[in-house]
Amino acid sequence: MPIISGKRALLEVLKQEGVEIIFGNPGTTELPLMDALAVEPGLRYVLALSEAAVMAMADGYAQASGRLAVANVHVAPGLGNALGMLYDAQKAGSPILLTAGQHDQRFNFTEPILWADLPTIARPFVKWSAEVRRLADLPRALHRAAKTALAPPTGPVFLSLPADVLNDEHDIDLGAPTRVAAGFRGDRAAIAAAAALLAVAERPVIIAGDAVAQSRAHGELAALAELLGAPVYAESVPSTASFPASHPLYRGAIPRLAAPIRAVMQQHDLLLSVGGDLFTLSLPGEVEAVPPELAIIHLDIDPWELGKNYAVKTAILGDPKATLPDLTAALAERMDASQRARAKGRAVAMQKAIVGEREALKAKGRAEAAKIPIPPLALMTAMAEMLPPNAVVIDEAISSAVGLRQLLKSNDPQSLFGLRGGGIGWGLPAAIGVKLALPDRPVVALIGDGSAMYTCQALWTAAHDKVAAVFVILNNRSYRILKQRANAMKGFAAQTDRYIGMDMTEPAIDFVGLARSLGVKAERAARLGDALGLIEAALGAPGPTLIEVELDRSYGPV
Repeated sequence: MPIISGKRALLEVLKQEGVEIIFGNPGTTELPLMDALAVEPGLRYVLALSEAAVMAMADGYAQASGRLAVANVHVAPGLGNALGMLYDAQKAGSPILLTAGQHDQRFNFTEPILWADLPTIARPFVKWSAEVRRLADLPRALHRAAKTALAPPTGPVFLSLPADVLNDEHDIDLGAPTRVAAGFRGDRAAIAAAAALLAVAERPVIIAGDAVAQSRAHGELAALAELLGAPVYAESVPSTASFPASHPLYRGAIPRLAAPIRAVMQQHDLLLSVGGDLFTLSLPGEVEAVPPELAIIHLDIDPWELGKNYAVKTAILGDPKATLPDLTAALAERMDASQRARAKGRAVAMQKAIVGEREALKAKGRAEAAKIPIPPLALMTAMAEMLPPNAVVIDEAISSAVGLRQLLKSNDPQSLFGLRGGGIGWGLPAAIGVKLALPDRPVVALIGDGSAMYTCQALWTAAHDKVAAVFVILNNRSYRILKQRANAMKGFAAQTDRYIGMDMTEPAIDFVGLARSLGVKAERAARLGDALGLIEAALGAPGPTLIEVELDRSYGPV
């Protein structure tokens, strides 16, 4: 075996694992890596100016590409800065190898500046966390990390890389990648039991989760929904376009509050969840989200999610793309002529109701098109109509995204990515990662002003790397979602109309000036027509563009 340094072995193993990009922000303990990259033409290093941006870029890239993403940050403070976005990546199930440089082990017992027990810090947010102590173990650790991140259910992993390990030289075996096949089919007996329940259901409903998009099972789920005659909702906090939004049975996303979820569920006698969490809530409620009489069938690739919060009649562990055809075939075999007729009748009635809901939403948005400042629904309605069919939308609009999931033509599994974890600041850098993964598709990021300020440094990376994404900053000069929630409490804030710590005024943030200072072309729009014109022009630009849109600042119920 040839003698090789740890830093060269690191890069060689990453290339074996199919890695092409490393997202990072270096410090002294990363200098061995940076030194190796100076003579490595096969890997691209994308510099971000904060660790939160590093992490979210890797997250966007991992979600959009489905491949292993690699992020590198600097010891304890760098890892700490990345944790909020690592939490988001964990919730989205993004296959990411996060690494951090660690001090030379010869003096770590003295607790040098910036040192900490890095694997312990990362462990709550990853599938596996470890520190490599010997060069001989480095290839094994890297291959194990990649295998674990990409094995179902996918998710981030963490490795601490001490400087002495990367600087060491030895004759070591670089090993080879291992992949765990994801397309495993559900248990036949469980599928048969589920089909029996579905065949006799009178008012079934389907929730589609991220696993549907991740396994590329849009067509398979649509076939089942059509046979069953059931409406399909996206899960309450989706990362993906988990079902084709233009499908006549798609009804948008389930709410995030228990009472409205229960109101939907009470209309049905059976719930089929395909890769959906049951349920992610924003706030505690006075009632349970699921009525006790509702029968539940849950298909998921993650055994932890099955029956996690609510007892299910049938739990199926399996990949949606591999398992749904079996379930559809079993259901088709069980249904008699009268059941098929009832399913067709349900489908017709449901499609009529859904068309009516969508048209009413569009009509309301169009009716508000001339208002200044721009109402959020007017902007979402107009953008859904004007964006090209192959556009990819990054959604971190928080309170301004009303109607987006119903109106947007997000019809393929890579057409929409949203903030599943809820830790704001994800969307702006994630859009850069998505664009790097999908360079031939237009990428439009809808980002709230509060969210944008968490990771605005990412704009420099977009300019530096000429990443042609469009950043639409939805500026209502406040944390509008907090005002809405505080207003709903009907407490002192609502009585006095004083919302402490929720306004970004005096001075107002100049996003156009901020973007230009970081090298990004930027414009401001106060009218809907101007905003649409700027967005359309930006879609054809060779580099990044930021468009600041002045939105209505009201915060009452929508």
